[in-house]
Amino acid sequence: MLNTVISIVGLGYVGLPLAIAFSSKYQVIGIDTNINRINDLNQNLDKTGEISTLNIKKSKKNILFTSSYLNIKKSNIIIVTLPTPIFINKKPNLNIIKNACKIIGKNIKKKDTIIFESTVYPGATRDVFVPILEKYSKFKLNIDFFCGYSPERINPGDKIHTIDKISKVVSGSNLQSLNLISRIYSKIINAKIHKAPSIEIAEAAKVIENCQRDINVGFMNELSIIFDKLNLNTNEIIKAASTKWNFLNFKPGLVGGHCIGIDPYYLTYIAKKAGYSPEIILSGRKVNDNMGYEIIKRILKILNKNKKYIKNSKVLLMGFSFKENCNDTRNTKVFDMYKNLKSKSAKVDIYDPLIDSISVNRNYDINLTKKPKYNYYDVIIIAVSHNIFLKCGLKKIKKYGKSNALIFDVKNSFPNMGLFYL
Repeated sequence: MLNTVISIVGLGYVGLPLAIAFSSKYQVIGIDTNINRINDLNQNLDKTGEISTLNIKKSKKNILFTSSYLNIKKSNIIIVTLPTPIFINKKPNLNIIKNACKIIGKNIKKKDTIIFESTVYPGATRDVFVPILEKYSKFKLNIDFFCGYSPERINPGDKIHTIDKISKVVSGSNLQSLNLISRIYSKIINAKIHKAPSIEIAEAAKVIENCQRDINVGFMNELSIIFDKLNLNTNEIIKAASTKWNFLNFKPGLVGGHCIGIDPYYLTYIAKKAGYSPEIILSGRKVNDNMGYEIIKRILKILNKNKKYIKNSKVLLMGFSFKENCNDTRNTKVFDMYKNLKSKSAKVDIYDPLIDSISVNRNYDINLTKKPKYNYYDVIIIAVSHNIFLKCGLKKIKKYGKSNALIFDVKNSFPNMGLFYL
C-alpha cells in the first residue's frame, strides 16, 4: 500500500510501543485525548516505563503525537488500542471504544481500514463497532471502508517478549483487508503472522488466552489454600509435580491488571447471552479475586501463632503494581491486602519505587511512602517481586523491621530463606 500513514488511537501500554514499532516503517500519528500524556511524549517521556527516552526521540521524525482526532484524516490505516474495562456488575464496558468510533467515523475516508486491538468478546467488532462507524461515516463496510481485528499481546514490564518477537494474529472483514493487515504487521513482526479465518475467531482467540491463564493460576491458588490447611509446602509440591513431562508449571499468585483479571468477564458475558452459564471460568475468577484477602487471612493466622496481633501493628507492604517490574496499578490485588489490613486497624506503609505516587493518590487515595523506616515495622510483606527488591536483598529488607518482625514473601522471591510465603 503506497503512502501508508497509520493512526494509533490510544497511547498507553499497547498503543505507544505499537506506534514506535510502526514508525520504523511508516509515518505514524499517535492520538491520545490525555493532553498530559501527549505533552510528556512530546518531551520524549513515557511514564509507563515501556519506551526509553532515546527510542522516543529517535522515532520522532516519523511520529506526530497529538490529542486531536482530526488528524485521522491524514491516515489510511487506523489502529484502535483503547482500554476495555468492566462495569461494577462485571459486564463489559465498551463505552470508550464506542465513543471513539463515533469520532473516527466522522473523520475516515473511503478505502480506509480500521483495526481494533483491544480485548473484546467475539462479535463485538462486527456487531457493535462497525454499525457506529457506518452511522457516523455514512459509509458501508467492505464497500467504502474495511475493518480488522488483531489482538494485542503486550506484556507490561517485559523487555524480552517485545512486539517484534511475539506471534501476531490478524483478521479482516474480507480477504482484501485480511491480506492488507497481514502485510502491514509483517513489516514490524519478526515472529509468525497467523491469519485467522474471521474477525470473530481472532476476538475469541484473544479472550481465551487470558481465560486459560486465569483458570490455571486460579487452580494453583486453590491448591495453595488446601495445602496451607494441610500444613504442606505448596512450592515443594509444585516442584515435585513438575518433574512429569506434561505438568503445566503455573504458580499461585495475585491476579490483577487490565487483562487476566478482566477479560474472562467478556467471554462469560457473551456465553450467557448465547444461553450458557460458564462454571469453570467464573470459579477461577472467584478464587483469584479473593486471593488478596486470603493472603491476609494466612498472615493473621501466623501472627496469632506467634502471639502477635495486627491491631496497631506497623506493616510495610512492598510493591503495589499488579505484577513485578512494571508500574501499572490497574486492578492491583495489593490494594485488597491494604484495605483488609486497614480494616483491622493496622498502620500500613506502602513502598513501591517504580510507581508514580501522584497517580496512586489520585486513583486509590493512598500516599506511598518514599522510603521505609529502619527498625520500625512489626510485619513486612513482600507483595510484588520487583527486581529492585531482589537487588536490595533480604538483609537490607530485614533492617526495616524490628528485631522480632515477621516477614512474608508472597511470591517466594527469596526461596530457601525460611520466610513465610504463598
